[in-house]
Amino acid sequence: MPDTNVPKDGDFAAYLGGLANQAQTPVPDSGVPTSGTLAQDAKPERQTIQQVLVEGQEPTDEFMEEFIALRQAPELSDEEMERQALSAPGDDGDVRTPE
Repeated sequence: MPDTNVPKDGDFAAYLGGLANQAQTPVPDSGVPTSGTLAQDAKPERQTIQQVLVEGQEPTDEFMEEFIALRQAPELSDEEMERQALSAPGDDGDVRTPE
Protein backbone atom coordinates (compact mmCIF):
# COMPACT_ATOMS: atom_id res chain seq x y z
CA MET A 1 0.00 0.00 0.00
CA PRO A 2 1.58 3.33 -1.02
CA ASP A 3 2.33 5.87 1.68
CA THR A 4 -0.04 8.83 1.34
CA ASN A 5 2.29 11.13 3.33
CA VAL A 6 5.01 11.11 0.66
CA PRO A 7 5.09 14.51 -1.08
CA LYS A 8 4.35 14.58 -4.79
CA ASP A 9 6.77 16.08 -7.30
CA GLY A 10 6.78 19.85 -7.04
CA ASP A 11 5.22 20.01 -3.57
CA PHE A 12 8.43 21.27 -1.98
CA ALA A 13 8.87 23.93 -4.66
CA ALA A 14 5.29 25.04 -4.11
CA TYR A 15 5.93 25.18 -0.36
CA LEU A 16 9.00 27.37 -0.85
CA GLY A 17 7.10 29.59 -3.25
CA GLY A 18 4.34 30.04 -0.66
CA LEU A 19 6.90 30.99 1.97
CA ALA A 20 8.47 33.52 -0.37
CA ASN A 21 5.05 35.07 -1.06
CA GLN A 22 4.30 35.26 2.68
CA ALA A 23 7.61 37.03 3.29
CA GLN A 24 6.70 39.68 0.70
CA THR A 25 3.17 40.22 2.03
CA PRO A 26 3.01 43.34 4.24
CA VAL A 27 1.93 42.73 7.82
CA PRO A 28 -1.11 44.82 8.81
CA ASP A 29 -0.67 47.29 11.65
CA SER A 30 -1.93 45.71 14.86
CA GLY A 31 -2.35 49.03 16.63
CA VAL A 32 0.09 47.96 19.34
CA PRO A 33 2.87 50.50 19.77
CA THR A 34 6.31 49.09 19.05
CA SER A 35 8.16 51.64 21.13
CA GLY A 36 8.37 51.25 24.85
CA THR A 37 10.36 49.37 27.42
CA LEU A 38 9.42 45.91 26.16
CA ALA A 39 10.44 46.63 22.58
CA GLN A 40 13.62 48.38 23.67
CA ASP A 41 14.66 45.61 26.08
CA ALA A 42 13.87 42.75 23.72
CA LYS A 43 16.90 40.95 22.35
CA PRO A 44 16.72 40.57 18.57
CA GLU A 45 16.07 37.01 17.40
CA ARG A 46 18.89 35.00 15.90
CA GLN A 47 18.67 34.96 12.12
CA THR A 48 18.05 31.52 10.65
CA ILE A 49 19.26 29.91 7.45
CA GLN A 50 15.63 29.80 6.30
CA GLN A 51 15.35 33.58 6.62
CA VAL A 52 18.47 34.03 4.49
CA LEU A 53 17.86 31.40 1.80
CA VAL A 54 14.07 31.19 1.54
CA GLU A 55 12.90 34.64 2.60
CA GLY A 56 15.79 36.44 0.93
CA GLN A 57 16.93 38.44 3.97
CA GLU A 58 20.41 39.91 3.88
CA PRO A 59 22.62 37.89 6.29
CA THR A 60 23.61 39.79 9.42
CA ASP A 61 27.21 40.03 10.61
CA GLU A 62 26.39 37.70 13.51
CA PHE A 63 24.90 35.14 11.12
CA MET A 64 27.96 35.24 8.89
CA GLU A 65 30.35 34.91 11.84
CA GLU A 66 28.51 31.83 13.09
CA PHE A 67 28.28 30.37 9.58
CA ILE A 68 32.02 30.79 8.99
CA ALA A 69 32.85 29.33 12.41
CA LEU A 70 30.71 26.27 11.69
CA ARG A 71 32.30 25.78 8.26
CA GLN A 72 35.80 25.96 9.79
CA ALA A 73 35.03 23.60 12.69
CA PRO A 74 36.75 20.21 12.47
CA GLU A 75 34.62 17.28 11.33
CA LEU A 76 33.35 14.94 14.02
CA SER A 77 34.59 11.36 14.03
CA ASP A 78 32.08 8.55 13.64
CA GLU A 79 32.66 7.63 17.28
CA GLU A 80 31.90 11.17 18.47
CA MET A 81 28.75 11.35 16.35
CA GLU A 82 27.61 8.01 17.78
CA ARG A 83 28.33 9.18 21.34
CA GLN A 84 26.34 12.38 20.83
CA ALA A 85 23.44 10.52 19.20
CA LEU A 86 23.26 7.99 22.02
CA SER A 87 23.37 10.68 24.69
CA ALA A 88 20.61 12.79 23.09
CA PRO A 89 17.22 11.97 24.63
CA GLY A 90 15.28 13.23 21.63
CA ASP A 91 11.80 14.69 21.58
CA ASP A 92 10.39 12.22 24.08
CA GLY A 93 13.11 13.00 26.66
CA ASP A 94 13.88 9.30 27.14
CA VAL A 95 17.62 8.48 26.95
CA ARG A 96 16.72 4.80 26.50
CA THR A 97 15.40 5.65 23.03
CA PRO A 98 18.15 7.76 21.44
CA GLU A 99 17.58 9.64 18.24
